[in-house]
Amino acid sequence: KQIIKTTTQGDAREESYYSNLSTFINDFAHSIGKSKTQITTLPKKTDAGNPDFRIWDGTQHIVGYIEAKKPGENLDIIQNSEQLKRYRKTFPNLILTDFYEFRLYRNGELIDKTFIARASLARKGIPPPIENEGKFNVLLEKFFAFSLPKVTTAGQLAKELALRTRFLRDEVITIELEQQQKGKGELFGFYESFKKYLIANLNEKDFADLFSQTITYGLFAARTRSTNGFNRKLAYDLIPKTIGILRNVFKFVSQGDLPTHMEVMVDDIAEVLNAADVKNILHQYYKAGKGEDPIVHFYETFLSEYDPATREKRGVYYTPEPVVRYIVRSVHQLLKTHFDLNDGLASKEVTLLDPAAGTLTFPAEAIKLAVKEFTEKYGDGGVHKLISEQILKNFYAFELMMAPYAIGHIKISFLLEELGYTMKDDERFKLYLTNTLDMEDLAQTQIPGLESLSEESHEAGRVKKNEPILVIMGNPPYSANSANYNTWTEKLLKEDLDGAQSYYKVDGEKLKEDNPKLLQDDYVKFLRFAQWKIHKAGKGIIGMITNHGYLNNVTFPGMRQSLMNTFNEIYILDLHGDSQKKEKAPDGSRDENVFDITKGTAISIFIKNKNVQGCKVYHKDIFGLRDEKYDWLENNEFNKKGYEKLNPKSPWYFFIKRNTKDIEHFTKWKSIKDIFPTNSTGIKTHRDDFVIDFDSKTLLNRLRLFALKNTSDEIIRQTFNLKDNRDWKLNIARKIISLESDIAHIIQPISYRPFDSRFIMYSENLIDWPRKDIMKDLLKDNLAINVVRQVKASS
Repeated sequence: KQIIKTTTQGDAREESYYSNLSTFINDFAHSIGKSKTQITTLPKKTDAGNPDFRIWDGTQHIVGYIEAKKPGENLDIIQNSEQLKRYRKTFPNLILTDFYEFRLYRNGELIDKTFIARASLARKGIPPPIENEGKFNVLLEKFFAFSLPKVTTAGQLAKELALRTRFLRDEVITIELEQQQKGKGELFGFYESFKKYLIANLNEKDFADLFSQTITYGLFAARTRSTNGFNRKLAYDLIPKTIGILRNVFKFVSQGDLPTHMEVMVDDIAEVLNAADVKNILHQYYKAGKGEDPIVHFYETFLSEYDPATREKRGVYYTPEPVVRYIVRSVHQLLKTHFDLNDGLASKEVTLLDPAAGTLTFPAEAIKLAVKEFTEKYGDGGVHKLISEQILKNFYAFELMMAPYAIGHIKISFLLEELGYTMKDDERFKLYLTNTLDMEDLAQTQIPGLESLSEESHEAGRVKKNEPILVIMGNPPYSANSANYNTWTEKLLKEDLDGAQSYYKVDGEKLKEDNPKLLQDDYVKFLRFAQWKIHKAGKGIIGMITNHGYLNNVTFPGMRQSLMNTFNEIYILDLHGDSQKKEKAPDGSRDENVFDITKGTAISIFIKNKNVQGCKVYHKDIFGLRDEKYDWLENNEFNKKGYEKLNPKSPWYFFIKRNTKDIEHFTKWKSIKDIFPTNSTGIKTHRDDFVIDFDSKTLLNRLRLFALKNTSDEIIRQTFNLKDNRDWKLNIARKIISLESDIAHIIQPISYRPFDSRFIMYSENLIDWPRKDIMKDLLKDNLAINVVRQVKASS
């Protein structure tokens, strides 16, 4: 009766019926003894976001969700819509209804459906008779009987959290940011503040990703400290007071006035964590032999489920403990033998930095070894002073991604408590959220509640530019498709910065390499940053594990010579394991990587002492199975006698054993470049499936859809499988295309053969190819010019 009454009032929308359904569901819950049931009706801003209703059991546990459509709508069509597919994938207990028919989904699968009346009668204004009352009661009882199953494995928990975190990122925070731009809501304020005062090149998409991961892993880390139940509101109290930015975030998440859609998803993530046997899940990593850092290993598992592309882009892979311990032990020993610091890492003169800290694996191991050294020599009495006046003052770390930043802080808090030290309210470990490779001076702020952003930016900048560092160690990201491009980084690589030789020249001349893109790999930039810091300080040690490509690749002679000009001793422990090169041990047996990656790796130790001239380079190979390499790293100390001395020579300065004597005469021959002075790298097209078609009308319709202003970038991206890269951004291309007064003129014919007529999207305004004039001179025929057009439009 209420539905018909609402319908006859006139222009009733879907939301007009919400109160009818809410009252009805509430009455049903009371009738089956669930009197504490709470029903939240969610605002409908867009087609994205959450389902229309969230049902609570009254004790901070979520029963499920209901998505309602206008009476009489076709649920068969809606059931297979993209929106419902996302809901069914994310929410394990979901009802879809048009107020007459009800469909119950459990973990995405339809498990029950029935109707209580016929919509055809209602459309005629006749209250329809009740039908299927018994079946309907059973369906709702199934709905109310649901509770999240206990999650007992790391894989299950990572999958459940990844599903919800992606939904939070794509369907909630991204949409909220768009909605709040006009009203400048608190979430948008966080975005603007992070961009202005912390990460200069942050965009809305990256912020949504950063913030979503931070919420999920912040909740996870807080859950590990919880003993009696867990929910969103408890998380704030479980975050250590010393972590300013994370406390700011969780004051908003736990205690603030969250947008309703966001509140729903955060509560849902907390509910999954509450149902998880977290301590047992973490213990599984010990059983699996993955090491002593289960929180970090779980983050790696989560990131693999959540967004493998981000993991690849940022080179995020946990560093195996044997690798970490070997590097830290080696640095500790060399501080004693080369710098007369008898207490090694425990010496008061030591300043330490991990420039790509992740979850603080290296600093944590350095702290443990420093405390061990101190207590074995001097007893427990001075440990508090060592931690407060040495470690917390002189150990630093930088991290770009918010989730590992949060984990790292909590991890150090745990570690210090294990060592018997509880940080005071005004103490923190000096891990800063910053892009190591960005030196731009960011403004300061006094925004209430966000003062930590200002402090973070200022302190990170001070350490980067001014603080002398004696020890730099870590595992920088390996990513040839680097996300770190800025003016200062280019200057760092290409100029003789503060006396440290450029990587783009060798023997005083410009590097003779047409395509030196491998020098833009992230690990190269981080190693260059570390070199620059030690060079400025005048002395120090670098201990890092990196891609081993720079040891002998012909693109890197300038880098190798530059390192030799800065350091006095270089030790290369080549761990090999390069599956792309199909590396094998010298006896032909299998050779494995110490990481789950295809690129081979090497541990490199660089030593610079004041008033020491020249450089000696040493090299050692370790081949074999992964576990064999781990065993070697665990059971061997640094020993110079195990290394073979190299004699790197111009023009290549190889950091591996290479017999060049017999082929030196080749360097006197005429080079290929001298023979072919006019040359180019091969033409490579991109997005051919999108920009080329045999039918011009099909292509024109595709382009018109591409330019539609009321269609989101994400829908276009998914529809045509288009991905951004460094040189092409979907949102920019769409804006430029939308400015074309006549889209039809962009479609032009291109023919490879007389019988092969195709059509291609081409716009002079879309992309300006800098070598267009050169190519027109070199390639006169129409085919070549059209190929140029194809490359220009598609890439």
